[in-house]
Amino acid sequence: MNVVLKNLKGKLIVSCQASPEEPLYSPEALMAMAKASIEGGASALRANGPLPVRQMKHFFAVPVIGLYKKIYSDSDVYITPTQKEVEAIIIAGADIIAVDATMRKRPFDEKIPSLIKLIHKFNLPAMADISTYEEGIKAQEFGFDLVGTTLSGYTPYSTQSDEPDFELLSKLTKKLKIPVIMEGKIWEPFQLEEAFKRKAYAVVIGSAITRPHLITKRFADKIK
Repeated sequence: MNVVLKNLKGKLIVSCQASPEEPLYSPEALMAMAKASIEGGASALRANGPLPVRQMKHFFAVPVIGLYKKIYSDSDVYITPTQKEVEAIIIAGADIIAVDATMRKRPFDEKIPSLIKLIHKFNLPAMADISTYEEGIKAQEFGFDLVGTTLSGYTPYSTQSDEPDFELLSKLTKKLKIPVIMEGKIWEPFQLEEAFKRKAYAVVIGSAITRPHLITKRFADKIK
């Protein structure tokens, strides 16, 4: 097993991302976000785009899971969708490359195995962001090195819920031989604990830590 991947076992990974319309969408804000996460106890980071990945690898001595969100008109897949984005994140220096591994049509009709082959050519682990049990099984068959529950609830055919998909996590950890990363909709410490009870290899948390406008909204909505 890859050394970086081996060292993630039982650890907290913080996703430090922001969309263009969000207040923290700037290189300085993302770096501050990453620094604060590490000081708080994060053992690794998840970052979107070549520049954030490159900067985080330069300034911080923790592993970075890299992805590259890009929208194409002929597909709903946007997390590292094509070989072009894979190459950009590899060059940026990511330790693990995350790609959408759902069964949806990819831009230019590219195939998942070709992306995995490219990632493995550089001796890097390939992470499959999936939304269903069937996609998790297929990801292992394709040759991914780890699977994340990242997209559960974000495809029209997956479980729709505001809660973490613990059922999916449990089913995957019982069946797969590769590590299963819990990611998505974790807002409370007890949910983190539950994920590890269900044999998550590691846990990724994003919004609950790094998106203050959403954190504030949760409290403000209680007043309403």
